[in-house]
Amino acid sequence: MGVTSHRCSVMAAMTVLSKRALSLSSAVHQAVQARWISTTVCIPQKENWLNKLLVRKIEPTKESHSRMLSDKEVIYELQTHNLKPGCADTYLKNYEEYAKGIKDKSMNLELQGSWTVCVGDQDQCVHLWKYAGGYGNIDKAHNTFKTDSDLSALIKDRNQYLRQRSNQFLLPFSFWPPVTPREGGNIYEIRSYFLKPGTMIEWGNNWARAIHFRQANNEAFGGFFSQVGRLYNVHHIWCYKSMADRKENRESAWRKPGWDEVVAYTVPLIEEYYSRILLPNSFSPTK
Repeated sequence: MGVTSHRCSVMAAMTVLSKRALSLSSAVHQAVQARWISTTVCIPQKENWLNKLLVRKIEPTKESHSRMLSDKEVIYELQTHNLKPGCADTYLKNYEEYAKGIKDKSMNLELQGSWTVCVGDQDQCVHLWKYAGGYGNIDKAHNTFKTDSDLSALIKDRNQYLRQRSNQFLLPFSFWPPVTPREGGNIYEIRSYFLKPGTMIEWGNNWARAIHFRQANNEAFGGFFSQVGRLYNVHHIWCYKSMADRKENRESAWRKPGWDEVVAYTVPLIEEYYSRILLPNSFSPTK
């Protein structure tokens, strides 16, 4: 075979291989394109899990969030006291006298619950007070604290047992059951949520539905959002017979259609949250 003839044969073979490669490349491209279309078009939008995480848009309103979600005539104060280690017994004795002194003076101020944290922040006590009559009665109460020598002395004495303290004024969510005392042997959980600014109405819209999933066992004790203090802060307080009862009640909510959807919509609203288990103090109105 001559050189020219050999070169022609090689070129012919290369041409055939090139055409086959182009044909294969086109087939692969079509297959990939078909697969991409099938994975994007055939999945319904409602089943896309990312869609569940989208936060629904809030329309502008001319009413304040607090007026839409609550009644300003009833205001709660949540006091959080971090104790010096070893001072709990003396501190609680002081606080019991303080609570009794307030009750005796008819200040339109009523203790709703007093607890010691057993799981969460250690050496911590939490107290929930209710002011009837709105901010006017808060002003009157503060004047009494300043001028009443007995209460002032108890507050001054109490401060030596504390390493840190904070408080907030809260409004109750209108869709939560009213705070009512419970009879003995309960544990309580306070779940505190710090929301993204501007999302309180969305939170309320979702929990107005969610609370119906959590009332069968009378576990909802109180639901509040902050007005003074750290803002966009929500506190949910739950009452359980035991930790095992807590586990069962929370798992039963997931077995109810609709609870998962509420969780999917509310999780993106949260910046931070934490939970504490509380035990009622001996003088707490709710046990």
